[in-house]
Amino acid sequence: MRKLNQKMRVRRKQPNNEEKKFEEKNNILCLWGVPLFPSKGGEATDVILLKFLRAREFKVNDAFEMLKNTLQWRKDGNIDSVLEEEFGAELGSAAYMNGIDKEGHPVCYNIYGVFADEELYKKTFGTGENRRHFLRWRFQLMEKGIQKLDLRPGGVTSLLQINDLKNSPGPSRKELRIAMKQAVGALQDNYPEYVARNIFINVPFWFYALNALLSPFLTQRSKSKFMVACPAKVTDTLLKYIPAEEVPVQYGGFKRENDFEFSDQDAAVSEISIKAGSTVTIEIPAEEVGSTSIWELSVLNWEVNYKVEFVPFDQGSYTIIVQKSKKMVSQSLEAGPIRNTFINNESGKLVLTIDNTSSKKKRLLYRYKTKKSSSF
Repeated sequence: MRKLNQKMRVRRKQPNNEEKKFEEKNNILCLWGVPLFPSKGGEATDVILLKFLRAREFKVNDAFEMLKNTLQWRKDGNIDSVLEEEFGAELGSAAYMNGIDKEGHPVCYNIYGVFADEELYKKTFGTGENRRHFLRWRFQLMEKGIQKLDLRPGGVTSLLQINDLKNSPGPSRKELRIAMKQAVGALQDNYPEYVARNIFINVPFWFYALNALLSPFLTQRSKSKFMVACPAKVTDTLLKYIPAEEVPVQYGGFKRENDFEFSDQDAAVSEISIKAGSTVTIEIPAEEVGSTSIWELSVLNWEVNYKVEFVPFDQGSYTIIVQKSKKMVSQSLEAGPIRNTFINNESGKLVLTIDNTSSKKKRLLYRYKTKKSSSF
């Protein structure tokens, strides 16, 4: 590895004639805003070059060839201008950036189910020109994602891709197969090592047939980043990599659009493991009279009993039943975690009791905040 790094430094400091000719011919000095050649080199240059080296298993000549091809592809396709292009609102729901994972990678959600709409499908994939339009939109999304990265040594330099296949058209749709092959090939060849992990969720039975079709176009390194989750394992899988407060509610997380109750400062979600046949309690202090307590909780699989009581500090006062004990049964993920509020008329505490009567361990996710009466 040390010898390879030395070879890279030699190559950067002493560009050969082929590099000089290519630079002069194409007049391209930067890639994603990072200078590439020795005369303009910066601290992010090594990060970019290392991406190409890794993509080609540290074979320097192959990596340099890949870099040349990428620069030529960007020039021929005028990719640097794609960020300025408008693609209409229809595709906005098909893919978007939302939050970060536990390692700081920006998360990109790809929602293939929107193409179940026949009108949008034909408009997106119906003709060769439509598919070219789709590809440029996909390149734009990738460029926007790269803008969120820190292309410096030690920075976050890749994205996490979530591919939701719920209600997605299957591989029998020829136009979709063509577009997917083109997208996979172009992204793999021209955006090396920009995807930290590719997670496929809500995977239907036909996914494995589609994977077999695309597999020949993928490198082994790309394949190693794939993860697959069936509908029953979506939340569990996402929570391995993304904090619960960053997972959208439709996937079993706590992140709601335009949520004014939980800001970045108090959005963190805590987790408790509930053993089989055991009970846990969560206490929320409510010392100031007239304050509002807000809490959210979610138990994976929803097979527990849940109740809430307000216990006054004054021993002469009575405990108030806020929520009678009830079973948390399975419900659609779109509903999100349970959210409740309570305004206390005396000093005390809220006690949330969760009883796991099943024979399996459960994961309890929760968060809470208290707003003082003076803050209203």
